[in-house]
Amino acid sequence: MPAPKIAYFTDIEGQWSKLEDFIAGNPWVSLSSTDQLHVKDGERLVFGGDAIDRGPAGRRIVRALLEVKRRQPSQVVLLAGNRDINKMRLATELTGSPPAIVPPDLRHGARPALLRWIFDHTMGARQAFRFRAEELAGDRQPHDDEAVVDSFLADVAPGGDLAAYLAACQLAHREGATLFVHGGISPESLGFVPGEQKALTDVDVDAWCERLNRFYAEQCAAFLAGEPEGYAELVAYQAPVPGTRENNASVVYGRNTDQHGTPVLPDSASILLLRRNGIDQLVVGHTPTGDCPALLRDGAGFQVLYADNSYGRIEPGSQVFLDDEPRFAGATVLDDGERAPVLTLLNEASSSPLGLRDAQGRLVKARLARGDYLLFRGLPHHQVEQTACSAEALAQPLGPATASRQNETS
Repeated sequence: MPAPKIAYFTDIEGQWSKLEDFIAGNPWVSLSSTDQLHVKDGERLVFGGDAIDRGPAGRRIVRALLEVKRRQPSQVVLLAGNRDINKMRLATELTGSPPAIVPPDLRHGARPALLRWIFDHTMGARQAFRFRAEELAGDRQPHDDEAVVDSFLADVAPGGDLAAYLAACQLAHREGATLFVHGGISPESLGFVPGEQKALTDVDVDAWCERLNRFYAEQCAAFLAGEPEGYAELVAYQAPVPGTRENNASVVYGRNTDQHGTPVLPDSASILLLRRNGIDQLVVGHTPTGDCPALLRDGAGFQVLYADNSYGRIEPGSQVFLDDEPRFAGATVLDDGERAPVLTLLNEASSSPLGLRDAQGRLVKARLARGDYLLFRGLPHHQVEQTACSAEALAQPLGPATASRQNETS
């Protein structure tokens, strides 16, 4: 049986327009007028996580993804993102056990004020309360402050759509030579499963993914059973380590970037281990990388595709297709203001500069539809540089997008 063709998207975060962009002209996935997604027979849909928080269609998106997973279970893979998993906390935090860091005047005060504080200070979702009110109003449901709180509690209660959605998700998925996770891969996360002692020997990636997904399923079962201590490890796994903004031991929250947010390759030891397991491509979301997906290559046959375009100058829904001619499509706004379509083939010749970094530290991130390349790098204060350049004009020498190389050029 031939390998399925994969349509991938991620981090749409409550924005229905991103889903529509992903569907537009998609050869393998369609969307009906009644919000039903349909995956073409023999093909596969992979969603990389973070369905909610930054737009007024979170419930609508969760329902659409859950419905297609139930109807076409073998053709749909849902990865849980940190924005999805962290909503488990609301089942206890809004019902008498708020986080310890909540100000005293909010701990036993009005529920809406507490929920707003939780979103603002612990979930990176400052507009989630307002977006839910908008979604409820659009559905002609009560949308006052108390109704918003009730809706989130209903979501995570047994039988709620988000609770069912989380139970249908997993943390890792391998398809042939490609590994999908929400966040990133590091020596701390590769082979690690919470509650287990990490083996010091070589990692069997398939066995690790199976154990990691089993851990996730067991934690979700405890959540559905109303046993907070039974899913505490999952809540911790998807969040930054207390007192930091990182969690390198997590494939959900971990990320590979330099100090300004430019994506970099995993460390060489992790790449070597993945390749020993027959994996030469890693596909992730979670880390915003400008307006469109970013490709990174090590020059020796391994590559990483970053596909989260949240917080870009524009946020179109990107399209990633993995088949005999893997590619991604989207758009970007260059520093001069031009909006340029992006169409990148992921298997360009090894002599191509695509996915490498030039002498000025800029990532050759993608190919513009007109033929030249998109150069990208993060700058201080959450700014980015996005310019177009021909292959002939690229600053030499070119090298892999590793953390050490970036530190040398920044």
